[in-house]
Amino acid sequence: MQQVISLLQSGAFGKCFLNEPLAPHTTWKIGGPADILLIPRTREQLIDAVKLMHAHQLPWTILGRGSNVLIADKGIRGVVIKLGPALETLRFEGETVYAGAAYSFIKLSVMAGKEGLTGLEFAGGIPGTVGGAIYMNAGAHGSDVSRILLRAEVLLSTGELVTMQKDDFEYTYRHSRLHHQPGIIIEAVFGLKTGDRKEIAEAMASYKERRLRTQPLQLACAGSVFRNPPDQFAARLIEEAGLKGFRIGGAEVSPLHANFIVNTGQATAHDVLALIEHVQQCVMAAYGVKLVTEVLVVGER
Repeated sequence: MQQVISLLQSGAFGKCFLNEPLAPHTTWKIGGPADILLIPRTREQLIDAVKLMHAHQLPWTILGRGSNVLIADKGIRGVVIKLGPALETLRFEGETVYAGAAYSFIKLSVMAGKEGLTGLEFAGGIPGTVGGAIYMNAGAHGSDVSRILLRAEVLLSTGELVTMQKDDFEYTYRHSRLHHQPGIIIEAVFGLKTGDRKEIAEAMASYKERRLRTQPLQLACAGSVFRNPPDQFAARLIEEAGLKGFRIGGAEVSPLHANFIVNTGQATAHDVLALIEHVQQCVMAAYGVKLVTEVLVVGER
């Protein structure tokens, strides 16, 4: 282990931090330390780092902008790889869009709209990166990643680079093959359509206005906590169970949007997990519906 740490600290694989608190790297502002936080400066450094960890059987976890994730209070063992500027790339070739994994998904939707391309309007309110959106099959407003993704370049845990076509991801609701086959998105290719710039801008403005009005974006949160059950809305079930404003420690079911749990200032991962369990129990007791979390819980509890 010490040999690997020395290699990582050499700078050959990017910036390296030991025992780095991860709360500042997440939108929930919650989470213990990473044994090692690595931020590769180049694509080649990322590939080399994964090969090194594979050779030494060192566990790793990928982190983008830290949305849609709850990091446990004891942190994450092994190496946390944070995707940096090296993968914040974007280019347009007609109706085809090439986006690096670290590129903001919201910014991507804005840039596509400015190019007069339609198909990404739904992404205007989804925080996080392109890579995270592909991993989760992120979606909103009746659309999702699976409808626009053509293919993606993926770095496997062995350090091998492969191209995965959309069908290879085996997409279902908020789920992809990468949930059980670890890999790092390097670049995604999306297929959009030429549209009317004014109509695209109006749709995105409408979505933004609704988001600002209905979501607690002024507080630290991670987006929707629970997946919507079939033919139902998690937020409605939680609200009807009388849980808006319910609090455990520093974690609170948002009074504005019941499917958001906000950090009121000093919330711990333990608080959030306890609140998630309470919400699940209440909704099951009231409606017989099992709520499944959409956020990813990682690290040592």
